Amino acid sequence: MNSRGLISDRLRSSKMFRSLRHRNYRLFFAGQLLSLTGTWIQMVAQSWLVYDLTHSALWLGIVGFLGSIPTLLFAMLGGAVADRFEKKRVLLLTQSIAALQAFALACIVWQHWATPLLVGFFALLLGVVNAFDAPSRLSFVIDMVGKEDLPNGVALNSALFNSARMIGPAIGGVVIAAYGIGWCFFLNGISFVAVITGLLLMKIERVNRREVSSRSMFSEIREALSYIRQHAIFAAIMILVATVTIFGWSYSVLLPIIADRILKTGALGLGRLLSATGIGALAGALTVASKVSEIQPRKLLYTGLMIFVIAVFCFTLSNTPALAMLSLVGVGFGLVSFFSTANATLQRNAPDHLRGRIMGLYTLVFTGLFPFGSLAIGMLGDRLGPQKTIRLGAMICSLMGALVYSRMRRNRLAGAAS
Repeated sequence: MNSRGLISDRLRSSKMFRSLRHRNYRLFFAGQLLSLTGTWIQMVAQSWLVYDLTHSALWLGIVGFLGSIPTLLFAMLGGAVADRFEKKRVLLLTQSIAALQAFALACIVWQHWATPLLVGFFALLLGVVNAFDAPSRLSFVIDMVGKEDLPNGVALNSALFNSARMIGPAIGGVVIAAYGIGWCFFLNGISFVAVITGLLLMKIERVNRREVSSRSMFSEIREALSYIRQHAIFAAIMILVATVTIFGWSYSVLLPIIADRILKTGALGLGRLLSATGIGALAGALTVASKVSEIQPRKLLYTGLMIFVIAVFCFTLSNTPALAMLSLVGVGFGLVSFFSTANATLQRNAPDHLRGRIMGLYTLVFTGLFPFGSLAIGMLGDRLGPQKTIRLGAMICSLMGALVYSRMRRNRLAGAAS
């Protein structure tokens, strides 16, 4: 047996990596790994650039707000586009525009034109692109791996994202310290070549594609929202994801301040903090990938949320870089276990003709609500201090998790009794 056949057999027998037996998914996986690594390099550079220009928690929150608010406005429209048009073509367009945005940021840094407002403008532009990219990318998984391997493919996507999250910030910190911020943006622009090449090499069957509807996209969006309201599991997951996005995940906005003022580690330390989160996140995603078919999703969901809350409290009490990094491993594990399980559960239960729009709403609550958390935590961070602000957000996540769990448990008991 040749080496390719041996690898294929191992992938088929592996519960954790079985989606990689599909050629299209392997192309997607390899391209996204490089592209997302570049994205994380840019995220570190953008945060540090804004902080270097302003030394303000509020400005960090404002730029985070501008980068995410387009998702709130356009994610559902992006979901309708994903249900109507070929996702591969949508992704080729969005990824190409994102590459141009990265090159433009590199130019303004090298030409010393960077201002907080100009960086905010480019963050806003990328946010618009991501609002249309994310629903197509999330719902594209089933086109590559089929329904049988869908939960595993969704979880591996999270592993992919967080592998990049582990690698990218560390590279970004080194590049900023050694060569300057502009090169981070340039490297991100180059990284998009990999994902665009992978998409061009894919052969996607066009069977089961939905014919373009004569109804307006807004009518189709209302159809999806009506479906979600009528199914408690979708509504419960969306509420939890929204809460964690606004009050929990937004802790990351204050990481530059904690790295600089409390831990006194600078840009290199910020990269290490984000990499520690990525290590935990990768472990969480791989755990979900291997266990999603064996453990009840709600157990994975609530366990992930509980780990996240506990680890966040430990992080805010850390006074050394080592303890902070160790705590952030737990933060990443819990956060991604929660989000990966939520994503996989939604996609697994979504009707085929609504999957793009349901992923559009998921994108809205997962990313589109982040600006409100960013803005609030930026304002509170200046008033209460970063550590107290992060603890307050974790307490709200814990309370909402308990309320939703209690409500869903009563619904299950009522259903069993009837």
